[in-house]
Amino acid sequence: MKNKTVKILGAAAAAGSVFMAFGWPFFELMVHGRRKEEPVKKKWFQLPHIKINHPRYKFEKEYEEGKAWCREQNMRDCFMKSADGLLLHAYYLPAENAKRFVILCHGYKGSGFGDFANIARFLHENGCNLLFIDERCCGVSEGEFITFGAKEQYDIQRWAYYIDARNKKKLPLYLYGMSMGAASVLMASGHELPLRVRGLIADCGFQSMKGQLRDIAANWFHLHWVELLLLRVDLFCGVLAGFRMKEADTRQAIAVNQKPVLFFHGSKDTYVKPLNSRFNYSLCRAPKELVVIPDARHLCSAYEAPKLYRKKLLGFFAQYDWDSRIV
Repeated sequence: MKNKTVKILGAAAAAGSVFMAFGWPFFELMVHGRRKEEPVKKKWFQLPHIKINHPRYKFEKEYEEGKAWCREQNMRDCFMKSADGLLLHAYYLPAENAKRFVILCHGYKGSGFGDFANIARFLHENGCNLLFIDERCCGVSEGEFITFGAKEQYDIQRWAYYIDARNKKKLPLYLYGMSMGAASVLMASGHELPLRVRGLIADCGFQSMKGQLRDIAANWFHLHWVELLLLRVDLFCGVLAGFRMKEADTRQAIAVNQKPVLFFHGSKDTYVKPLNSRFNYSLCRAPKELVVIPDARHLCSAYEAPKLYRKKLLGFFAQYDWDSRIV
């Protein structure tokens, strides 16, 4: 009897190990970020969905010129601690005769200099003090796991208070995110923010980590009916990374947000589907506008229609910089 029980327990443990093993590669790929001690390796293969949804695919000249401009600026290093004890980093670039602060929140495994390469100079030349934050696990910031906004939302909230404490002229403040940064900004809007946060800009943000991973599994790897796979990933997230996928979701935050939101999305985005911004827009009860850029891919709206994009940004600032109705 004892031997039979041991065999049953052994078989159950083996089955459990096999069950969990099928979720590990996806967790490693999507959640486990580059460790700081690892060198950056040359990519020998790149999935087509990643390649065609990067500004370099069609706008390499503008992209590289924008990154070069960012690198040439005399920026100040800023540091603060996250709620869970990570040392987070950002670059600060003040503007002459500044009219506002803008916190720039980059996307998944990205950088502020890259994701905002086409718009940073324009913002700076139009009176914006810029804070390029390194999301956790990216750039100089510490961290081992990318949490799709579950923890990044609290990092952004802390950066907002960091700027507010140093905002001696009481200038308006905006939170501006791209891709995962946009989703994180929307999630942060559900928490208490400084009164001087006048609005949010969300460019090609997703609605939830679970929905985004489901789309990636289907579109990149042609995997359908992935609920069991996502269950395994969620378990790894909980045990190893300290969060659950349900925490990376914009819906609850958008429902209570009172800050105006300017949404952007490219109509040809196959990385984060435009339906995500339409869904977020439909839930938003605050003043809002959705700008869908025809033919734009992921992170490419500012490249595809620069005049329209910039006009919308300046109009948003002009409308809400000193709007006393915003709380």
